[in-house]
Amino acid sequence: MTDHTSTTGWEPDAPGVLRLPSGRLLRGRGVRNPLPPGPRPDFGIYLLGREPKPLPWESRWVRWPDFRLPADRTDAADAFREAWERCTGERVELACAGGRGRTGTALACIAVLDGVPAAEAVGYVREHYGRHAVETPWQRKFVERWARPSTD
Repeated sequence: MTDHTSTTGWEPDAPGVLRLPSGRLLRGRGVRNPLPPGPRPDFGIYLLGREPKPLPWESRWVRWPDFRLPADRTDAADAFREAWERCTGERVELACAGGRGRTGTALACIAVLDGVPAAEAVGYVREHYGRHAVETPWQRKFVERWARPSTD
């Protein structure tokens, strides 16, 4: 029996890979594009308006219509935390249709988990992942508001 879990993660210079300040690596991509060459993900989070077709790796769906915000923000936050935790030793990808708005927003939220200040997270992702990441003003606000610590 073969263990499918990676112990090294993504190659830092592979297409779509974002290096967080801690050194953790995540891959963002658009599912309407072909799968990039190289190893497959160990785990993926798919940020789509409709449930995706089954994949040959473990995955999680977050209902998130295009150009909008997640339908269930608690579920989205849980998914971001799971991605951040798992990318220490697994190849984790986040993907929406085009790999920009929803994917960029999720990556920015995960960057905040990794220590990037909320006010700088969108800029960080645009600089290190893609200059068109996080497409709408409400997606930018989502990153800022989502990142505020709970007062519970």
